[in-house]
Amino acid sequence: MDTQQWVEMKINELIENSQTFPDQAFYRELKEIMTEQYQRINQLQGELDGRMWSPEQW
Repeated sequence: MDTQQWVEMKINELIENSQTFPDQAFYRELKEIMTEQYQRINQLQGELDGRMWSPEQW
């Protein structure tokens, strides 16, 4: 299990165990932000790999 899956699992547990709506809303938004950040990380890693293989970008 990688870090992203573990964090998502823990956030899901927090959502399920939350007693109030504001807490649930906070954790749902946190999950969305976390997913967005991991997507950006993957995109930037792909860009970095592409630049490393392109002599025009050196």
